[in-house]
Amino acid sequence: MPFLSQKMESWMHRMVAKSKFHGNAVLEIGAGTLNQLKYEISAQPIYDIVEPFKKLYEDSPYLSEIRNVYEDISQIPPENGYDRIISIAAYEHILNLPTVLEKTKELLNPGGWHIIAIPNEGHFLWKMGWACTTGLAFRLKYKLDYSIIIKHEHVNEADEIECMLKQYYEIKKCQVLGISKGLCLYRVYESCA
Repeated sequence: MPFLSQKMESWMHRMVAKSKFHGNAVLEIGAGTLNQLKYEISAQPIYDIVEPFKKLYEDSPYLSEIRNVYEDISQIPPENGYDRIISIAAYEHILNLPTVLEKTKELLNPGGWHIIAIPNEGHFLWKMGWACTTGLAFRLKYKLDYSIIIKHEHVNEADEIECMLKQYYEIKKCQVLGISKGLCLYRVYESCA
């Protein structure tokens, strides 16, 4: 079950990495274990991350490829400019998402791209997907209800994220792992200012 879940999640990483909008400077928000770097075509000259939980990345073999690590996006100086700002499965966790989006727009270079991948939180197929994979494995291992964790961790639903995204960016493309936004597991948005 965890293998199936990881296979589906890898779709988000591949979609973000294969985006044709590459540049010299990349900022990843919610970088976690730095697992996006193995999907990137080549190492970027400048790759900065925002990740508040140091334990996730401190032993990563990709850490040497990171220029700057920030605990919060507000720590990034306004003169730092990025050609691509990316995030994979992080925006659903961010309480102050409008503030983060405003800062990304400030940090994005002219002609730059904001590319995010999110789970389709708030829709039936996403709920069934995690319930039959991660949720089932969690229940079997710990005898606990995984939905309680999801409700606590996922503070933004997919449609809410899209609505907030439209307030700051022009969405150029939305790809889904599924049939439509209503019937999919994940969404990837490519946006520009």
